[in-house]
Amino acid sequence: MAAGKFSWGGGKPSDAPSEGSSRLFGKIAARSVAKPAQLAINAIAGSSKDALLLLQNYEESGRGWFWSTDAEGRITYLTESVCELLGLTRDELIGTPFTSLFQQADDAAGHQRTLPFILRKQSKFDDLPLQAAKPGEDEIWWSVSGRPYFYGPDQFGGYRGSGTDITAQRISAKDNSRLATYDSLTGLLNRFRMGKLLETTLSAFKQQRRACSVMLIDLDRFKHVNDTLGHPAGDALLKQVAERLIKVVGDREKIGRLGGDEFQIILQDVDDRGALGDMAEKIIKSLSQPYSVDGSRCIIGASVGIAVSPFDGQSSEELIRNADLALYAAKGGGRGRFRFYSSELLQAAEDRRVLEEDLRDALENNQIWLAYQPVVDAKTNVVTGFEALIRWNHPERGDISPALFIPIAEETNLIGQLGEWALQKACEQAATWPGKLRVAVNVSPIQFANDMLPKLIEGALTTSGLSPDRLELEITEGVFLQESSDTDAMFQALKKIGVRLALDDFGTGYSSLGYLRTAPFDKIKIDQSFVRTATEPGSRDGAIIAAIVALADALDMDTTAEGIESLDQLAMIRDLNVSHVQGFVYSQAVSNEVLLERLRAGEWSIVPSGPAVTRGDRLSMYRKIGAIHENHCYNVVLRNLSVSGALIEGILDVPEGTKFVLDFGDGQLAVSTVVRSMGHQQGLAFEERLVNDGNGGLCTSRRISPYMLAAAGMPISNLPPGYYQSTEAETRPKSLPVFSTVSDWKAG
Repeated sequence: MAAGKFSWGGGKPSDAPSEGSSRLFGKIAARSVAKPAQLAINAIAGSSKDALLLLQNYEESGRGWFWSTDAEGRITYLTESVCELLGLTRDELIGTPFTSLFQQADDAAGHQRTLPFILRKQSKFDDLPLQAAKPGEDEIWWSVSGRPYFYGPDQFGGYRGSGTDITAQRISAKDNSRLATYDSLTGLLNRFRMGKLLETTLSAFKQQRRACSVMLIDLDRFKHVNDTLGHPAGDALLKQVAERLIKVVGDREKIGRLGGDEFQIILQDVDDRGALGDMAEKIIKSLSQPYSVDGSRCIIGASVGIAVSPFDGQSSEELIRNADLALYAAKGGGRGRFRFYSSELLQAAEDRRVLEEDLRDALENNQIWLAYQPVVDAKTNVVTGFEALIRWNHPERGDISPALFIPIAEETNLIGQLGEWALQKACEQAATWPGKLRVAVNVSPIQFANDMLPKLIEGALTTSGLSPDRLELEITEGVFLQESSDTDAMFQALKKIGVRLALDDFGTGYSSLGYLRTAPFDKIKIDQSFVRTATEPGSRDGAIIAAIVALADALDMDTTAEGIESLDQLAMIRDLNVSHVQGFVYSQAVSNEVLLERLRAGEWSIVPSGPAVTRGDRLSMYRKIGAIHENHCYNVVLRNLSVSGALIEGILDVPEGTKFVLDFGDGQLAVSTVVRSMGHQQGLAFEERLVNDGNGGLCTSRRISPYMLAAAGMPISNLPPGYYQSTEAETRPKSLPVFSTVSDWKAG
């Protein structure tokens, strides 16, 4: 037979019949039993030739191919078309192991282990999917079948078989699988796949006592992009968001898009809240940078909720619910921030609902009032104006933080009503101040987008009699999220009235030098986040402040630094030539009555006072916690808290150097040492610094796992809500106190 034509190879003569031809021969022979022997022989010879020709035609059609091996698994025959696909000649492949035709791939690893096993066992096999060991990026998949053949009852001769190309089917199946498990827009895992991944991870980790964290990410102001630029632009933006998330997280198989503008991240073996907070901040910062979509500049933001198993839930349903509560709290806290889940959030969600109802009646019931924080000339210490700050005095809960109720007002469309009231009231009260002191009023992006804003301002000025140049409108960079002709027109209308414009919170994530070129600002307010760390060794924030001042000077604008609390911060701000200062180093916000009293003698000059150097932020509070010493636990009151220490009260005469473990609840234990003892109060220094909880508070980096508590004899299933919190009654022997408590002394 000519080279390249169909021929079975092997250790025996080439005319040895194959299994298929043997069956064919058997059928022909059965039909020829009654015929003379010569006729039977001629029929068999003719049929065999026809069969070989048919097989050759099938082979040349490319719809399938054939192969054979010897007893050692070496190739003795292979269709020429397969050799060409592999980039080798038949001569190069004859004598090589049949298994070398296929490569080891992740989704075929099981088959790759199975094929050598089958060949060793001399078993038949059908439709085994194998990937070709072909160089290059294009995959080729074959469905391979084979039958062993023998010489006599015991002598194994090798294999003969066939193969067909199933590449198209594999690609189609892969695409279908991808559609079922991946988001078609971003290429990230979809909701179904993320749910399965979380379930299987938590199930395995529960047995292995390992941690798993979940982040839920919601985009802020994405709806505005969809509404103004259209859904195609929104889709393009979501693709860019996915790319940025992959860059931050580093592994796309940990990230999913749940739908709309909500994303999820699963982080295995991560429970360090310091590391989780750092990642959340990186995500927020990355997603808040400007985007370019079809030639339009878009700026959105992001909020992140975080829950960690097993601390915040041991099932996927619990963990997702609690991460969602944390996300809701992050958005409610002002957006653009992250929040860890805590057991307090369930109660906080109910409190927020009640506050929302109460806020609707707060203006009518005269619960809202204005406080004024002095703006001071940095060189002369003379007050030049005041910033009006909205305050809410709740009849039952007392003073409510603006950080809590302003986001509620924005979500419930009450911000317009509050803003209009603040504008009217500030103008009315400022008109009674002596001299030409200015009043600054904050204008939210929602108010700025209202076409009626210029008329509202003109009405407030006319009614109060306040000169326009004494009113300063503080506008955040959020108004530039969608630059348009409407934005420019609003600036022109406001400047036509004669009021001053200040750019508030400059440099906090949405900064663009482009709009400073066109927007008619009179002042730049440097955000306190730059001031807070500017005096720390190695900080570059001082250089950033210097650059802002130089920019403002070049554009003939004033500068105000916010949040100055210590004398070293003030000295630095003066050295950098910042023109005005706000902060506790001069004064907290005061009522209008106190303001008028201070101005009665003429101008108000304030001597700066405060800590000599910047110290870590201290959060004042009144909160009951546990203080554990040896095997005793005391109920104490936490009075203030910083990243490095705390002030507690409730135990008498504790020597300096005494060790305590503070139990903050939710599994948060902080090892500390008494560094200052003052009767019933103790100043404690932590062995490990606390970390930012994403909501302006502090938390421990790690928590005590319920698995550890279970190992100590407390079954996880029996742990009630708040199970981490120790109680004095459970752990403190009354008959053998280590220290006396204030309650003991009073009872005494």
